[in-house]
Amino acid sequence: MDRYERLTDKQAGNNAISLASVNVLSDVTPFIVVLAGSLYVIDGSLTLGSLIAFFAYVDRMRSPVAALVQAFPAITEGSVALQRLFEFLNTPTTIKEIDRPIELKEFQDSIRFSGVSFSYDNRDEVVKDLSFTLKKGKTYAFVGGSGGGKSTILQLLTRMYDADRGEIIIDGVNIKDYSLSSLRDKMGIVTQDNFLFSSSVRDNIRMAKLDATDDEVIAAAKKAFAHDFICALPNGYDTEVGERGVKLSGGQKQRIALARVFLKDPALILLDEATSALDNESEKLVQESIRQIDRDKTVIMIAHRLSTVLHADTILSSKTGGSSNAATIRAC
Repeated sequence: MDRYERLTDKQAGNNAISLASVNVLSDVTPFIVVLAGSLYVIDGSLTLGSLIAFFAYVDRMRSPVAALVQAFPAITEGSVALQRLFEFLNTPTTIKEIDRPIELKEFQDSIRFSGVSFSYDNRDEVVKDLSFTLKKGKTYAFVGGSGGGKSTILQLLTRMYDADRGEIIIDGVNIKDYSLSSLRDKMGIVTQDNFLFSSSVRDNIRMAKLDATDDEVIAAAKKAFAHDFICALPNGYDTEVGERGVKLSGGQKQRIALARVFLKDPALILLDEATSALDNESEKLVQESIRQIDRDKTVIMIAHRLSTVLHADTILSSKTGGSSNAATIRAC
């Protein structure tokens, strides 16, 4: 931190010196031009018109030079930021596809976790020897306290991480044998904190299906109980939501995220704490949106509170304390 402060102070000092030098030079230069030019005009080697033209050129150079000096710190900072961006993009991924992956064309039957274990630090297992089966067209809920491995299950299913031991099988095929694009294309995810782009409501919903028509966007918004509040916005569906959706409430952002899922119409819908940070009214609307999901879809919900997932067909609980073993506690 001390080194950062020293470097910041040094940069600020250099910027101040360079800017002051340019300002002084730009102010003094016209006087030098006029003084030296007048001598040449007097002895007849320079005409008055040429002196005025030269003065005009010098004067016009002042602003670009000053702007260039002022832009130099921003260029330096941008160069460092770009370097860090490329370092991030060039970071090797630990998730690899096989040479000839299988395309998951359609989710037809079931998802099976078979003896799955996983740890983030190669020491403490977040999930341990986890086995269960999820059938197509059913709604499943995982409940339990923080640290029970509920969200990790979704991370493993979407292959953000790979299991250390065991297998995750979809329709009889290990998910490692599927291409990542086809696997994730069958999934729609709504998390507790959904990212909205600094663009219109319409464009944010359409991110799930770029070629969607306006009627499809509106239909998805109605299904997510978002249409009414969107119409009440200053410019309706064309309203800019601001960076990360700063102009919208938490419940409104969640319903837009659900509208994205409805527009995408995936076979598998993953809801990770989708209602935990909402007020009662927003939570009821979001829950009602979830109930609108077609019965041929498979829904996996993550929640802390049992009351938010009572409509699920099957509820599974997870233990806390560094390990997780899901077990069915209620089946409808």
